Amino acid sequence: MRKVCVIGAGKIGATVAGLLADTGDDEVLLVDRDPDTLAEAGAGRPRITGAAMPVGDPQALSAQISGAFAVVNCAPYHLTTAVARAARAANAHYLDLTEDVASSRIVRELADGAPCAFIPQCGLAPGFITIAAWDLIQHFDQLHDVRLRVGALPRYPSNALNYNLTWSTDGVINEYCEPCEAIVDGRLRETPALEACEAFALDGVTYEAFNTSGGLGTLCHTLDGRVRNLNYKTIRYPGHAAIMKALLHDLNLRNRREVLKDILENSVPSTLQDVVIVFVTVSGMKQGHLVQETYVNKVYAQAVGGEIRSAIQVTTAGAICAVLDLLTEGRLPQSGFVRQEDIPLGAFLANRFGRVYAPHDVAAPAAAE
Repeated sequence: MRKVCVIGAGKIGATVAGLLADTGDDEVLLVDRDPDTLAEAGAGRPRITGAAMPVGDPQALSAQISGAFAVVNCAPYHLTTAVARAARAANAHYLDLTEDVASSRIVRELADGAPCAFIPQCGLAPGFITIAAWDLIQHFDQLHDVRLRVGALPRYPSNALNYNLTWSTDGVINEYCEPCEAIVDGRLRETPALEACEAFALDGVTYEAFNTSGGLGTLCHTLDGRVRNLNYKTIRYPGHAAIMKALLHDLNLRNRREVLKDILENSVPSTLQDVVIVFVTVSGMKQGHLVQETYVNKVYAQAVGGEIRSAIQVTTAGAICAVLDLLTEGRLPQSGFVRQEDIPLGAFLANRFGRVYAPHDVAAPAAAE
């Protein structure tokens, strides 16, 4: 039986622990600093053992996770490097969900010469969006433009932000503040978050999309010198970017992130009635012709283990669990740094966890969005 250590018992970590434990193939050690959060996440149920301890101490954490096959890091992005160091010290495979560019660079350094695999950015974006994009990219002889768009949105927005909190508030704020990697006119560069806002429609619904940090994972470096334009943008309903720019820039809350986090978590409700939109467009030359191909998917909240989980929970947790399975099966490199581009889309979607990306809509009756 596989022993897996899941770090962080929040919305995503609890879902990951539940998915793994419910298979009957895994013993899960769920680690979080808060005993109440652990209890709420289901620690103590069959095959899930809870451990309440600070996560930021790599030495103490490595002792706790000794003997684990893999560490699945679902902790906030600012703890990424501490957890990765603990995994390296414990000789355990390491997977995470971080969108933080600086943390991911450190994880890559830790992976150098490691006897186990280090696979960061295994969630939705970065993560599945990269796997889907890379599959399309292989269809082309020469690339022109690669555009990645992802959004986790409420189905029924009812506030001025047109938004509900569906995942980490720290993560949302971070991706709205940090510089964004992109390739523009063939040159690797950084672009500002919340800029380059564009409008588009899908299935009769109008959206906006704008620069946010971290969604490309390693694609910029993989495609440097091979593509004319490459960018990632977050999808929201119209008007969201303007309000967030006012809060972050005009009110200077980008430098007071804890204040903004407190405001959002006490003013913007969460919801399980959400939808995840994945939209990838690739254009370039194929057999002498200029061609465009697009991957589009919508994933709704759905029942997992008899409990309704939000779309962002099932897509993020499902993605990292699918990668863990592929690693266990020997279908991914067993040591060193592993990119999302190294993960075949077909194998991912055929996996028992990757199948959450198939169309579902059981959380609410069909309705106009």
